[in-house]
Order: sequence, then C-alpha cells, then structure tokens
Amino acid sequence: MSRPNQSSNNNSRNGTGNTAGGQNNDVYNIVLLIVDIVVLLIKFWLAIAEEIIKVFTTRPQTDVSGQFVLITGAGHGMGKEMALQYAAIGAKVICWDVNEQTNTQTVKDIKQAGGTAYGYVCNVVKREDIVELADRMRKEHGFISVVVNNAGIMPCHPLLEHTEQETRLMYDINVLAHFWIIQAFLPDMIERNEGSFVALSSCAGLFGLPNLVPYCGTKFAVRGYMTALAEELRQKNPQNNIKLTTIYPYMIDTGLCKNPRYRFPNLFKLISPQAAAASIIEAQRQGLEEASIPRHYVTVEKLGRLIPKKALRLINDFLDTGVDTDKI
Repeated sequence: MSRPNQSSNNNSRNGTGNTAGGQNNDVYNIVLLIVDIVVLLIKFWLAIAEEIIKVFTTRPQTDVSGQFVLITGAGHGMGKEMALQYAAIGAKVICWDVNEQTNTQTVKDIKQAGGTAYGYVCNVVKREDIVELADRMRKEHGFISVVVNNAGIMPCHPLLEHTEQETRLMYDINVLAHFWIIQAFLPDMIERNEGSFVALSSCAGLFGLPNLVPYCGTKFAVRGYMTALAEELRQKNPQNNIKLTTIYPYMIDTGLCKNPRYRFPNLFKLISPQAAAASIIEAQRQGLEEASIPRHYVTVEKLGRLIPKKALRLINDFLDTGVDTDKI
C-alpha cells in the first residue's frame, strides 16, 4: 500500500516543480519584454532627436567625382540638366535615351564643358534591351555607382479619354522600366554593399490630380516600390549601405506639363529644370530617402493626411492649382 502513496507523492512533487519552472519562465519572458520595450523607447526617441537635429544642420554630401552615374531620359529636360550638373562635379555620366540625336547632343555639351560622358540609345520599354545594355555597361565601364530612373511621359486628359495603348505605354516607361533597370544593376550593388538608385516620382505621387489619373497611378507606384525595396534591402542586410532616393518634383518647366493652372502664380510657379536637377543631385548625395521639389511638399502631404478629406478639398479648391487637359 505504501508504493501508490510514494508514487502519488512523486507526481505531486513533479507537478509542483513544473509549475514553479513555468512561473520562472513567465517571469523571465516578462522581464525580457520590458527590457526590449525600454530599449525600443530609447532608440525611438534617439532616432527622432537625430532627425530633428538634421533639420537644423547641413547634411554632408557624398563625393561622386570619378564615379559612373547613369541617367535615363538624358536627351532633354531634367535628365539633360542632371547629366550636365553631375558631369560638372566630376562624375562620369552615362546617358541613356531613346532619341539618339538629342542624347548625342547632351554628351557633346558635357564634353565641350570639359566633362566625361557616354551616350547609348535605349528604349526602356524593352526589357531585353535594358538587360543587354546593362551587361555592356559592366564590360565597358565597370561598377555603376548611381542609377537615376528619370525617363517618363505625362499625357494630361480625363481618364475616359486615355487610350489603352497610351495607358500601357505610360506604365511601361514610368514604372516597369524602373523594375527592369533595378534588376539589372542591383545585384552588383548588393555584392559591394554600395550604390544609389534615384527614382523620379512626382508631386502627382503625393496628391491625386484631375486629368492625371493614370499618371498619378504610375507615380504612386514609384513611391510604393521604392518604400518596399528599402525595407527588403534593410531586412536582408541590417548594415545595408545601398541608398534609395525617391523624388517628388512639382511642375517643372520642361514642356512635359503642357497646360499648368494656378490661381497664385507667385506661390506655385513652374520650377526651372536647372533648379530641379540641382535639388535632385543634392538629395542623392545627401542620401535622403525621399525629397520633394520644393522640399516642404513632402511635409505638407504628411500633415494633410491628418486633415479630414472634406476640409482638405476646401483648401484645394481655394488654391485651384493643377493641370488642364492637353486635348482641345
């Protein structure tokens, strides 16, 4: 009769031990969680303090002299201005454009100014052309440090007036070409853990605008994929040093925006390509994740999300700024 009692006592002791061990583990896990939360809060406020300090200080700019910078759509507009200005600070500029004549002129202008430039015809709609040309870049120039996805088109009219071909072409150039170019050059950057991608979105990627419905879609897409890619690279490598910069220009005086409309011209006047290019290059060299032109537009957009839609639309109607249709 004593054996069952002894077994019962052993089971009781084991049960008590298991309970005590479980309680100890629970306490340990709670302590770890509290420590994690404290560390998170410290890092959180330090990060905020760091960004506040950066607002009131001049960020250092990386030196791009001697580095290869590739720019799509370099034959005209902002692409050409960026090519000229990058070359002026010592970068070796690789100009891609579908228009051989204008692209050749950009290269000629750079060389006449004492810079270094190379021109290549590329239709960014064709993925096979991008892949083939990227391989050629590696063989002829080696590592490409900065890639600027600038090429884009901007038809301006109501959604129901857009043709299927026009809409597909817009997405091919403004979005899909970015993917093919990134896929072509990102592996080299990952291998070296360095390099920069600059993607031209638009203020139409911050605010929805009439007569620009498909175009806004492409520019919101640029914002989305750049944000996602930044997170993907960061999670794969916590010490990732590849910089991604998304640019949101206001209306630039390049002819792309054919019929701008503004109630207050002095407040919302067109920006010169020279000023826009300088701002983009500065953002890239400072390693900014996103930058608008003018700079405060990104902040305005973030604050605008705190305002009820109805109230925000009242402000938009008062300012009466946008793009009229390019069809008469």
